[in-house]
Amino acid sequence: MIPVPERTVLLLRPLRDARAPLLIALVGLLAVQAAVPAAAALTTAALIARVQGHPGSDMFAAALGPLAVFGLVLLVGHVIEALTAPFEQLAHARIDGAHRTRLLRLTARVPTIEALETPRVQRLIRQARAEPANWTERTPADGALGLLRRATGLFGVAASCSVLAQYAWWAVPVLLLPAALNQYLRSRQAVVFTDLWRRGIDHGRHAEVWQNALTTVGPAMEIRVFGLGRWLTDRVQQYLQQMFAPVWSASRRMLVNEWNQFLLVGLPLAAVYLAVAHDAAHGRVTVAVLTAVLTASWSLLLAFGYSEDVRNIRAAGEGTRAYQELREALGPAEHAEPTAAVRFTEPPLVAFENVSFGYPGTGRTVLNGLDLEIRPGELLAVVGLNGAGKSTLIKLLSGLYRPTGGRITADGTDLADIGTAAWREHVSVVFQDFVKYQLSAADNVALGHATVPVDQAALATAARDSGFDAVLERLPDGWRTPLARTRTGGVDLSGGQWQQAVLARALYAVHTGAGLLVLDEPTAHLDVRTEFEVFERLARHRGRAGVVLISHRLSTVRQADRIVLLDGGRITESGTHDELMAREGKYADLFAIQAERFRLGYDDRTDERELP
Repeated sequence: MIPVPERTVLLLRPLRDARAPLLIALVGLLAVQAAVPAAAALTTAALIARVQGHPGSDMFAAALGPLAVFGLVLLVGHVIEALTAPFEQLAHARIDGAHRTRLLRLTARVPTIEALETPRVQRLIRQARAEPANWTERTPADGALGLLRRATGLFGVAASCSVLAQYAWWAVPVLLLPAALNQYLRSRQAVVFTDLWRRGIDHGRHAEVWQNALTTVGPAMEIRVFGLGRWLTDRVQQYLQQMFAPVWSASRRMLVNEWNQFLLVGLPLAAVYLAVAHDAAHGRVTVAVLTAVLTASWSLLLAFGYSEDVRNIRAAGEGTRAYQELREALGPAEHAEPTAAVRFTEPPLVAFENVSFGYPGTGRTVLNGLDLEIRPGELLAVVGLNGAGKSTLIKLLSGLYRPTGGRITADGTDLADIGTAAWREHVSVVFQDFVKYQLSAADNVALGHATVPVDQAALATAARDSGFDAVLERLPDGWRTPLARTRTGGVDLSGGQWQQAVLARALYAVHTGAGLLVLDEPTAHLDVRTEFEVFERLARHRGRAGVVLISHRLSTVRQADRIVLLDGGRITESGTHDELMAREGKYADLFAIQAERFRLGYDDRTDERELP
């Protein structure tokens, strides 16, 4: 639990993002706005006193001055209110914009993905992202500006108390203490309300997943084919009800408690009003004093009354707390680039040395004492049954995870010493579940090495080497065509065409400096002939870059310089295709099974819609 003073500091800290000139102007406006009710009470009393003191024909002339001052107070209040809104909107945008930027940088700087995959971190990101999904959520700007309004409101409380003290000092404690207690009780209600909302966050995340499935283009086909629309809608409603049912119940209880809180402030206010009115009726105080007390008393209660700021502060405080917990959960960023100052001018020798790894929380070891060399400039094929750890090997090689045992080196230097970001400058990876960016064809390929200026010659070469140039010829606007039908002038690619685009992305990185090309099932959507042509092109890059290839089609890895079989978390067989076939081991058995399937006409290829 964060102490109250520290929590207050955390809530106010985002105000720095509003920048000093705007913040100073906003504080000044809010302070003046808070003092307007007290000033109105004083000027109203002065106006009535002047009118009472000049009952004759000169009453208008005598009252003209106080009337002008009263009008000026009202005008200032109106102008201040009109100015405050845009100032607050600008401050709100700056604060939340800066917060979202920090959150994105925080998650993007994490070199590995272990923490990002945990439910706790995903929940913290949702709480901290400053994008309210419902009426119970608030942003850092809501909390910071709400706290600022409450703080400047104290200036108005002091002003109203000073007015009351001039005419009926005893009314100050009679009204102030119940009003402060009422505000405390309402703040406690806001705490309970927000805590109930927090408990329903997981239900809200589940509802959000199904909502996205209903409204996103990707799952739309299956949802319609399988008739899942009603089922998904019911699931969304179920999770939302589980999230909000406790909140609605608490809201009903709060409505009942409104009467208690009304009596808490209403009875003292009525007592003050009756006492002062009684004195005025018997001539012990003037009507002007009566007016001043009535107006100042009401403004005092309003200053201490409930506003959305109470809930804003509490809800935003939870988001601030979530951001602090997220920083701790994600850990420190890598600072040195790279720590070992290693730069590779040639493809390095990469070695897995007794590497072990198990995914956090599973209790299962995927790799167990694995030893493997990836030699400079060679085409290495990694094969094995599903679940053998082939994709895990690639994730370790690209620095997405760190080994739980052993180490991975490049030319003898541990990758941990090189630095993840520096190492990735030398590695280009095509994952089995690659990302289809809704960008132009040129951007989709150039993202293979986004940290350098776009090299048009390298784009053309990468497209030719991957076979993507044939796809480009059919695109309506060539390289500038968006690869998404939801974009203006965009088109959808088939699975095979997308795979060629992603291969071009990886080869673009090689042509712009990467020394190791890693491919996880890069041709799963391609027919056998196209796949063979792609592998021929890949083989030409041996020497320019080392190539690590994972493929379930053993017939296409025959031309690899070396083939290794991953089984039981270790390399159990290694050699050329002919050497492994002569050994008559597990690789030979798998190859024979696939050859028989191919003879019977099985293609082992998945595909999607073709480009029109």
